Amino acid sequence: MTLNYVIVVSAPVYGRQSSMTAYRFAEALVAQGHTLSKVFFYQDGVSNASSLTVPANDEFDLVSAWQALAKAHDVELETCVAAALRRGQIGEDEAKLHGLSSSNMAAGFSQAGLGALSEALLTADRVVQF
Repeated sequence: MTLNYVIVVSAPVYGRQSSMTAYRFAEALVAQGHTLSKVFFYQDGVSNASSLTVPANDEFDLVSAWQALAKAHDVELETCVAAALRRGQIGEDEAKLHGLSSSNMAAGFSQAGLGALSEALLTADRVVQF
């Protein structure tokens, strides 16, 4: 039986284990043939979408890993726009809207409101939050 999952990540990209655990869970889902339609980054989880994250050479690059997973399995990567703006995580559209000189959203990520998450929850068989 194949299920459709949505994952919500509320933990920062580094400093806690939760984002890495979410990524490993996502890998396991798709490896077992399940569908992962969306990963929604909320609260401090929006840091997972930063194009300015530079891990040490001997550390796992979690931002790149999310990007590769999304590309390989057609997974939407969305950050909560309100949470992102409060934490200095800015997409191109928001940068233009607020008159900022640049954005720092990594490729493959987009910003959306909680309404987009609500819509995804309506079609998901399972929702898992980290």
